[in-house]
Amino acid sequence: MSRTSPAPLVAIACGGTGGHFFPGLAVGEALQAQGCEVLLLVSTKAIDQHAAQHASGMAVATLPAVGLESGGGLRFLRGFWDSYRAARRLFRSRRPRAILAMGGFTSAPPVLAARAGGVPAFLHEANSLPGRANRWLAHVVQEAFVYFPEAAGRLWQQRIQVTGMPVRAQFQPLDPGACRVALGLHPERPTLVITGGSQGAHAVNELVLHLLPALRLLEPDLQFIHLTGPQDLERVREGYAALQCKAVVRPFLTEMELALGAATAAVTRAGASSLAELAAMRLPAVLIPYPAAADNHQFYNARALAETGAARVIEQARATAEALLWELRQLLRDAACRQGVQRALAQWHCPEAATRIAAGILAAPPSRAPAAAPTPLPAPTPNEPLHATDHATGEACRS
Repeated sequence: MSRTSPAPLVAIACGGTGGHFFPGLAVGEALQAQGCEVLLLVSTKAIDQHAAQHASGMAVATLPAVGLESGGGLRFLRGFWDSYRAARRLFRSRRPRAILAMGGFTSAPPVLAARAGGVPAFLHEANSLPGRANRWLAHVVQEAFVYFPEAAGRLWQQRIQVTGMPVRAQFQPLDPGACRVALGLHPERPTLVITGGSQGAHAVNELVLHLLPALRLLEPDLQFIHLTGPQDLERVREGYAALQCKAVVRPFLTEMELALGAATAAVTRAGASSLAELAAMRLPAVLIPYPAAADNHQFYNARALAETGAARVIEQARATAEALLWELRQLLRDAACRQGVQRALAQWHCPEAATRIAAGILAAPPSRAPAAAPTPLPAPTPNEPLHATDHATGEACRS
């Protein structure tokens, strides 16, 4: 009697930030549709553990956190070595068909551990200016996938596909009225979303609070969805309450597609994952790049969109309440302006990005190294991640 071959297992190293995790999750869903099992590799950070609850049907392994910070060279090396050893042990129990790195130093140790076992490796670079970890890993992977065409010339890798940015299926244009009602807002009133990313952005929060009195006077029907991060929640809530503004103020929102679907315009940072979600939802935005991001990469992301008319950009050093008010009133009041931005945003959305990345991974021949007898992964559930520690040149999407 013939034995059925086990489904191929693909590991995705996507820990560190929501901007790495959620695109990795989108690729994982595309791989599942191709009959693969998926193992998500994340860190011990709270953001990773919270995000992992969305990984329905996928196994999740937690590896020691790896962070390159000023003056923390010894801690970095210790975390890197611990993560590498944990990944080697994990891959000895079940050898993956391939591994994909989504960026950040959290992804480097498991990729090197997989390569040491002969596993084909790939990476996805989300930013216009590639991060340090991916610049380093580009030397050891078989192929790289990128969102911004500009990134292709900045990676030391001959095989590069411009695939676009993987975005989860729920990010698509939605009925604004229904989204507003779901969030407790009036279905017909214009709505502004303010978000600084998964951890919030103090500078953006302060800027909007300074702007709020003028915006309340000039746009009295405007309602707000403000995702503050954990630190500024009460201060921002008090600011809206003092002016009697209709506002949903939360530290974060799991159903981000509802917030973007409800919005007429947005104020946000310029992380690549956030930009891809704006493009998928066709939501005009004023971008305020985070100036302390590694190599100032958010500025280059924002500039790439602005040069095509897909966004408005204000650098944080020049982000006054007056400058933001000028940009917002155009996006809120001028329907023709919004439509022009939406047309430009459509050029940045690649709905097949995750599928193309999954196809590229599965098209590569598996290594010839002998594989260990397959060990079934624990039955995955959204709230029960598997812990793996013992101690703790393609076609562009834009025309």
